[in-house]
Amino acid sequence: MVSPGTLLSGRYRIDDRIASGGMGDVWRGTDTVLDREVAIKVMLTALLEDPNFVERFKVEARTMATVNHPGVVRVYDFGMDQVAYLIMEYVEGDPLARTLNKFGRLTAARTMLLVAQAADALQAAHEKGIVHRDVKPGNLLVRPNGTLVLTDFGIARSAAASQLTATGAVMGTASYLAPEQASGAGASSSSDIYSLGVVAYQCLTGNRPYDGDTPLEIAMKHVNGTPPPLPNEIPPVVRQIVQRAMAKDPAKRWPSAASFADAARQAGNALNQSGPTLPMQPVAATPVSARPVSPGGRPVSPAQPSANGGFRPGAAQVPQVAPKSPPQRPISAQPPVVERSGGKTALVVVLVVLGMLGVLACAGFLGYKARKAQNQGRGSHVGLVYSEQVTLSAEDWLNGAGRVSMDQMTEGRRTR
Repeated sequence: MVSPGTLLSGRYRIDDRIASGGMGDVWRGTDTVLDREVAIKVMLTALLEDPNFVERFKVEARTMATVNHPGVVRVYDFGMDQVAYLIMEYVEGDPLARTLNKFGRLTAARTMLLVAQAADALQAAHEKGIVHRDVKPGNLLVRPNGTLVLTDFGIARSAAASQLTATGAVMGTASYLAPEQASGAGASSSSDIYSLGVVAYQCLTGNRPYDGDTPLEIAMKHVNGTPPPLPNEIPPVVRQIVQRAMAKDPAKRWPSAASFADAARQAGNALNQSGPTLPMQPVAATPVSARPVSPGGRPVSPAQPSANGGFRPGAAQVPQVAPKSPPQRPISAQPPVVERSGGKTALVVVLVVLGMLGVLACAGFLGYKARKAQNQGRGSHVGLVYSEQVTLSAEDWLNGAGRVSMDQMTEGRRTR
């Protein structure tokens, strides 16, 4: 096998090991001719014992080099120099498997958007007649900017057939194996869709749908088993998307990776648009007359919480409010019921003012003629307060303009 410093075909220098798998090792390397960083996949020497492997390897490498898609790792070269190797684009990023190991699971929105990118990449390969055969989190690289690249295409069919008896890293492959592959049938584009559905399931739950002591046991569960249901907090549309991708019958899955991508992207974008920007809680049902309204005067329906802590598409992003707290600004042209108590208070204040005016008038007529002009002036001053008070609109009360203290009334001032 190779080691750091090995020069393949006098051009490609092996630098650092990136990963190891059932097919071989992936190294970070350098193209010494073009002076660029590359990824070098060195196949296991045992694979060369298959007389048909080398020819298939060359055909698939040539085909992969024709795929031009930002979500598919580019193939630059391939060759034989004691080992079979593939020269690919070096992608700066972390495998999705590492992210799941660190965080457990992802939000429904993030899952759907990543799945959409992966399905787009699969569609580009499927259009060239290429089946990935090993879609799993370890082969999905996420760049620092959040974009995804699907790697490790072109797995030899002989290797796919032998993975049920392998151990170690290949056990993870069995966890994403389509039922028809586990049954010995050939892989197809629909098999890739199933495997990507399993990846989505793991992103949403933090677990693979099936577990077992051996790869064979796990593979047979894909054929005959029923996965645990997705959590209730997962939005129904997301559940339906994943369940369809994981259908046992290939005919019941998404008809293409493109249709899978479209459905996942639509769901992810909708969840992002309704994501939380305020503390979100379920809103209890309220009478229509007490609900907030839009500028057009139509009631706004209570929002329904979604799996990522936000709201389902089309629902109002309204946090729960205490029913007895007055609103801080006008929300309709007609004051809600909660404001009527303020109107009663204003009426009581007006009646008190009228009573005071009556007392002053009677006192004037009973003999305080010398101070009549002064008392009338004061009455007129208070009357201005009264007049201003009763002409306040409903919107003024909602804005707090009607809160007038007794001291301020006698001074002829009002506060907001």
